Amino acid sequence: MAQKASSTTLLRRSQRTKTSRRQVVVRAADEAKIGINGFGRIGRLVLRATLDRKDVRVVAINDPFIEGEYMAYMFKYDSVHGRYEGSVEGDKEGLTINGNKVKTFAMMDPTQIPWGQVGADYVVESTGVFTTIDKCQAHIKAGAKKVIISAPSADAPMFVMGVNEGKYDPKKDSVVSNASCTTNCLAPLAKVVNDKFGIKEGLMTTVHATTATQKTVDGPSKKDWRGGRGANGNIIPSSTGAAKAVGK
Repeated sequence: MAQKASSTTLLRRSQRTKTSRRQVVVRAADEAKIGINGFGRIGRLVLRATLDRKDVRVVAINDPFIEGEYMAYMFKYDSVHGRYEGSVEGDKEGLTINGNKVKTFAMMDPTQIPWGQVGADYVVESTGVFTTIDKCQAHIKAGAKKVIISAPSADAPMFVMGVNEGKYDPKKDSVVSNASCTTNCLAPLAKVVNDKFGIKEGLMTTVHATTATQKTVDGPSKKDWRGGRGANGNIIPSSTGAAKAVGK
């Protein structure tokens, strides 16, 4: 009598199946070509998300602090989302993911990134540095048509999917913000309550996971004393602009 496959065997079979599916993804002729500026947490997750879709493709990544080989390592191994199941290689020329080439650059000045040459029409600005319309014009000058800021912006229109994306005007909105993680959590709930009952005023509390700017053990933090406490052993007060963003 045939033996039942172990859970480990089934998992390996599942991984091989998923990997093969990713390697034979057929791209659409009218796919959106994306450039990523800043290959940190958000930049890497944007790349992961695009690999499961046929209508978008990342053609280039710019990050002046990470070389191609290290990019491949950081992308492949993720402590939260797990190991990427496809093939990833990196060198001085760029990344090769499931056989597809992704150009990499190391420009400090966004105007020097050759978005136009590589055909990147849309740029995900995920450095956390260029968060205004004026600063993001550098990407437009470099050849991009649209810029999406992965953080709140002082002047760019902010959109949260499921809340106000219908107000997006492609004719005039060349630089937009996708707001913050907290705003994306709060806005959908606030919209439901406001549409059904109305909101005059409110108080919200956000409990955030550990972020990259926090310390693993107690250390000096001159501007924010409590922010210098070890992240794993303390509940640390902080500020958020989510309430203002939702109000907009």
